[in-house]
Amino acid sequence: MTTNLTHLDQISKYLSYILRHEPHAIGLQLDTEGWANIDDLIECANKHGHALDKATVHAVVVTNSKKRFTISDDNQRIRAVQGHSTPIVRRMYTETAPPEVLYHGTATRFLTPIMEQGLKTGSRHHVHLSLDIPTAVTVGMRHGKPAILEIQALRMHHQGFKFFLAENGVWLTDFVPPAFLKLIG
Repeated sequence: MTTNLTHLDQISKYLSYILRHEPHAIGLQLDTEGWANIDDLIECANKHGHALDKATVHAVVVTNSKKRFTISDDNQRIRAVQGHSTPIVRRMYTETAPPEVLYHGTATRFLTPIMEQGLKTGSRHHVHLSLDIPTAVTVGMRHGKPAILEIQALRMHHQGFKFFLAENGVWLTDFVPPAFLKLIG
């Protein structure tokens, strides 16, 4: 099977869709931590017209610049690191004290409700935050003209808000109130 980068990017998007949002679309079972058996994933995907094999799945995991997926130590299971919206998955992350500030990229058209109501999870389980501005800009550009918000993360943490760090460096929290947001770009 071909493993050029364009093909791997397409498969990465497909795996994101299945492992984060719609495993039932192909009849795949995830556990509460988001793990799927790789053989089951391949079988279900192939039955639904998406040709996969183990080498391609492993290549997607290794080459994905955002490190969206991880494979278990025994090489039998795969999961999305974060970004889940399916109610099946309820990943348990270890609470971690955040740095002083984190960043969130969004589109300018979403700024008014965000500045009034704060950052909410929407359909996902957590609000996703970045450690640096360039990453936040990249995230914001996916939805239109980017706007960058600075989050007073450590101050939030000191006031009882919980933060988690996913394996791929994405910071997670349940909600960011407007008082902790500052538009910086």
